[in-house]
Formats: sequence, structure tokens, C-alpha cells
Amino acid sequence: MRLDKYLKVSRIIKRRTVANDACDAAHVTANGRPAKASYDVKEGDVLEISFGQRVLKVRVLAVKETVAKAEASGMYEIIE
Repeated sequence: MRLDKYLKVSRIIKRRTVANDACDAAHVTANGRPAKASYDVKEGDVLEISFGQRVLKVRVLAVKETVAKAEASGMYEIIE
């Protein structure tokens, strides 16, 4: 699954266009490297998303095309 779509489906970022812009601005890294929106997310990947001064570091637990809002947080675990 594309990184921008994963960020939207997992509800880390609300809109796919915003996720795409964050990737283009190099605010998202995958496994320590800057990631483009087209990066293929796999289980076990470590994503780092910077929101201004705050940095969110998560490990991908599951990759699903659709998920209910209540189950979205089960797609990743927050590190640190």
C-alpha cells in the first residue's frame, strides 16, 4: 500500500492530500530514510512523521485497504 494512503487509512493524518504534501516536504521518513508518497508500506516498517515541533514514531503492525475508525489505531504502535 502507498504511504500516503496508509497514513490516511490508519488515521494518522486525516486527508490523503495532506499526507501526500507531508511526504513531498520530507516530513515523513520510513526506516530512517526520507520517504515519498509512493513508498510501499510493509508490516514492520518504522515511520517517523514530524508535525511542527512534535515527532510521531510508529511501527506498522498491519496493512489493510479499509478499516473501521475504532480499529484504525490497531494498524500501528507508537514507539517512545
